[in-house]
Amino acid sequence: MLDALATMSPQTIASFFSLAIGFAVAGMCASGYRLFMRHFPSFRLLEVGPVPARFAAIPLLMFSAPFIIMRNTLRGRRMEGRRTEIVMVATVIAGLWSLMSGTVVVLALQVLLNV
Repeated sequence: MLDALATMSPQTIASFFSLAIGFAVAGMCASGYRLFMRHFPSFRLLEVGPVPARFAAIPLLMFSAPFIIMRNTLRGRRMEGRRTEIVMVATVIAGLWSLMSGTVVVLALQVLLNV
């Protein structure tokens, strides 16, 4: 195990870190929303309510999207019996989204902390 970590490039380790941070931030955003609203966020927030509320939902959905995608995918697999290929594609999409949002969070933290 340590040999595998020793041979990984710093960029690979940073990517894994960004992926993990992205999923963690997605879970925190969705859980924080649920704490105040009593239900998990969904992409339907862009369809309901006044226009300013829809506009305000965009940053929340941007960062909580990996959580929403995985939650909907796993629920669909269990309840509807979705095919494994669909679950696999949705997992890749959620992972890439998490990697991108995690990179944004890491870069923002680096700028704020002047690291």
